[in-house]
Amino acid sequence: MKFKFSSYFFFLLVITTLTSCQSDENSDYVELPSLQERLLAGGDTTVFLTSSNSFSTPAANLNGNDLDMHLDGDFQFEAAFVTAPANVNGGIGPIFNNSSCISCHPKDGRAPFPDNINGLSGFFLRSSISGITENGGPVPVPNYGLQIQNQAIFGYEPEAKFQVNYTTIVETLADGTQVTLQKPNYDLIDTYVAVPSSILLSPRLAPPVFGLGLLEAISESEILMHQDINDIDDDGISGKANYVHDIISGTTQLGRFGWKANTATILEQCAGAYLGDMGITSYIFPQETGFGQTNGSDGFEDDPEITEEILNQVAFYCQTLAVPAPRDIEKESVRRGAQIFEDIQCASCHVPSMTTSSNSISAISNQTIYAYTDMLLHDMGDDLADNRPDFLANGNEWKTRPLWGIGLTQVVNGHTDFLHDGRAKNITEAILWHGGEALTSKDSFKELSTRDRRDLLDFINSL
Repeated sequence: MKFKFSSYFFFLLVITTLTSCQSDENSDYVELPSLQERLLAGGDTTVFLTSSNSFSTPAANLNGNDLDMHLDGDFQFEAAFVTAPANVNGGIGPIFNNSSCISCHPKDGRAPFPDNINGLSGFFLRSSISGITENGGPVPVPNYGLQIQNQAIFGYEPEAKFQVNYTTIVETLADGTQVTLQKPNYDLIDTYVAVPSSILLSPRLAPPVFGLGLLEAISESEILMHQDINDIDDDGISGKANYVHDIISGTTQLGRFGWKANTATILEQCAGAYLGDMGITSYIFPQETGFGQTNGSDGFEDDPEITEEILNQVAFYCQTLAVPAPRDIEKESVRRGAQIFEDIQCASCHVPSMTTSSNSISAISNQTIYAYTDMLLHDMGDDLADNRPDFLANGNEWKTRPLWGIGLTQVVNGHTDFLHDGRAKNITEAILWHGGEALTSKDSFKELSTRDRRDLLDFINSL
């Protein structure tokens, strides 16, 4: 009987212990999100590549005619311009920043911050003075315009040379890890004429160009669904659309492209880059970038310097580059990281999914995409501020950058220089530069355990 009594209590103890353990496990259990539906990041345009060509592939669903035009655009995107007169690709400058599209967007990806800030690179400085034009845009700097060209053809003076120095900022994470950030401060030296003391400078690094057609095809109404200018939902995050003057239509349109969403269409973005970066005129911008300046005319009556056909081909190329698929989406760390991404509100601005509307290019029409952007402006804090307004964007606001493909940057471009001027040298630094509306998310990131932080980075690097 004694044996039976002891056995009975032992049985109870085991059952109680097991039940207790099961209860604890249930309370700690968090179902990880499935990321399977995000595999086609660019909808049917998606390609499954992990090589250095991951950003440079035509959309997987292009038809024959569209593929031909894409390849024509690819050829023009890589064309290098030379001094006029020339039988082929003449007309660069006389002042410029670089000589081809691909030189600023290597392998259709992200430019590195240059070792020599005054060498040919994907880095340049926007410029303006205070005030707004009649169209609501920034006011060009007298004798300089809206972009500083630090290169010139033989016999001409560049507008200026760039200079940068750094201020150190140290961030400490919850596990004691210290991260040293370098805040750049830019200036102009060796200017060809005096610079107004009120000049506003904003640094820019050329971003990737794949997936742009899909972003252009998102309906305005879908983007505005995420706008919350007055933070009515009281989550600390607003989001504001930029409305800009569209040169082509002569109307006010939703801004979508550029670091401050100051351009409405890919076509105008391409024409603007030809002019501002290379000094190449087109039917959209028929005057040299230095028009009226002592160093601004090459003396040839050869404008526009590229045909409408070439400009359209290059724009089409940018519209129809494929988006690379995410990797490792079944890994536990990646799925945990996706949950943390939601929990610390990264997804409030880096909205995972949107849908494109009907478009004249069938390949990008009606696609569910995972770009991780809301296409809106956000106050990113004083440390990231350029203090230069651009249409409705104020000096603290930047457009949410898409995150698709970010984990392939090292493979494709050989570096991890992120943000608008490449000041962040990896994703951790990029997060730590967040402030303003994103300050809560940044602080939450700093408080993560070592494992949670690693899993979040695994997720972002899987995109």
